[in-house]
Amino acid sequence: MEPSVDLQDTATPEREVLGWLEFGEASRALAQDIVESGFEPDFVIAIARGGLIPGGALAYALGVKSCGSLNVEFYSDVEETLPEPIILPPLLDNEPLIGKNVLLVDDVADSGRTLALVVELLEKVDITVKSATLFIKPRSVIAPDFHWKTTDRWIVFPWSAHPPVSAS
Repeated sequence: MEPSVDLQDTATPEREVLGWLEFGEASRALAQDIVESGFEPDFVIAIARGGLIPGGALAYALGVKSCGSLNVEFYSDVEETLPEPIILPPLLDNEPLIGKNVLLVDDVADSGRTLALVVELLEKVDITVKSATLFIKPRSVIAPDFHWKTTDRWIVFPWSAHPPVSAS
C-alpha cells in the first residue's frame, strides 16, 4: 500500500486543493446555477481528461443521460503546456448535436484556450453551447458561462492528486 500523501502540505501554500467531498458540493452548486439560469442541456460533453469526472457529476445532477467527450491535450506537465491545444482521437460526432443545447464541461478555465477552441468548434456547426468549469483563473481568455470558484493557484484535483498506478 502506498503511503498517504498530505495534500494540505503547508510548504505549498500556492496550491488550491479540492477534496472529494468538496467536489460533490461544488458539482451540486454548479448544477443549481445551471438550472436557475434556465439553460436545459440536451447533451453534456466533457473535455477529456480533466472534464470527465465533473462532466459525469453534472450530467447526473442535471438528469442528462446523453453524454460524450472530446479529447484535447494542452498540458504536458504541471504548469507546462504545448504551444496550442490539440484535439486527439477519437473525434466527437457533431451531427447528433446540431441544433441542440450542449453543456461543455472542463475542470478549469486556466488559460481558457482549450475551452475557447472547443466552444468555437461546436458553435461553427450550429450547436448552442454553454460552458461550465469548477474553477476559472483570472487570466483565462474565455469566461465559462458557469463556474464554481475563481483562483490564481495551481489546483490539485482529487482524481489527479497522485501519480498513475504502476506495477512496481
